[in-house]
Amino acid sequence: MNFYIVIPAHNEEDSIGLTLESLAEQTLLPKKVIVVNDHSTDKTVSIIQKYVNQHHWLNLVNTSSSNEHIPGSKVINAFYKGYEILDENYDIICKFDADIILPKDYLENIKLLFETDKSIGIAGGLAYIKRNGAWVYENISNKNHVRGPFKAYRKLCFEQIGGLKTSIGWDTVDTLLAKYHGWKVVTDKTLHIKHLKPTGFSYNTSSKYLQGEALYKMRYGFTITLITALKMALKKRSFNIFINYMNGYFKAKRSNLEYLVTEDEGKFIRNLRWNGIFEKFK
Repeated sequence: MNFYIVIPAHNEEDSIGLTLESLAEQTLLPKKVIVVNDHSTDKTVSIIQKYVNQHHWLNLVNTSSSNEHIPGSKVINAFYKGYEILDENYDIICKFDADIILPKDYLENIKLLFETDKSIGIAGGLAYIKRNGAWVYENISNKNHVRGPFKAYRKLCFEQIGGLKTSIGWDTVDTLLAKYHGWKVVTDKTLHIKHLKPTGFSYNTSSKYLQGEALYKMRYGFTITLITALKMALKKRSFNIFINYMNGYFKAKRSNLEYLVTEDEGKFIRNLRWNGIFEKFK
């Protein structure tokens, strides 16, 4: 089972070496890894190059977008700079972040998941962040959701969902579309990935409305967006999060932004979300 991995990287000198070291120590090595240096102004490139010189399966691609860390489009555009130079001889395509440390048996266990159940389309572990000297679960989503920093896609699933969307919300809509096409999305809860930079760590202030925008573009509708915004505000204990989600949603609606999914896909997504909400009251 051939694993191809693309890692977008922007100013990751503090973490990229740790990420690549954890890949080099895998019990199952990847077939090909492309690190896409996106407009880095620190020592990221020299660190990557050191590992490229040591490992035949690792390559570096340079691209230039902007110096802003805007979630969604920047990282996926960088991903495709790497993906476009890969051949088609892969079984699993992975999008990894440049700030993670994988357990040594990560790829081996992900391979086992895909081999054991042919209906699994997306798989991954769980993200842990360092807090007060201990590694704790990064509690921004439920443990059945495969997070964006370490996603693995079966080739056919990746093709059927149309790849990754160059938009905020890409790492939610991909799992929803996978389920729309009948695929399972599975986490191995024994695989703990160290996430060195908690989600949102380097986002700029202009990003605060983008989560609400994503919910609009995924056709959640007002009521589910309201429930989602309240849930996140309570989880983060911040009323501002609720305001930002809702402002982002209505701003996107006023601008009549293009949806990420079709009407039929949107109906499926809303039903899926309602079922999840009702399940919690049983």
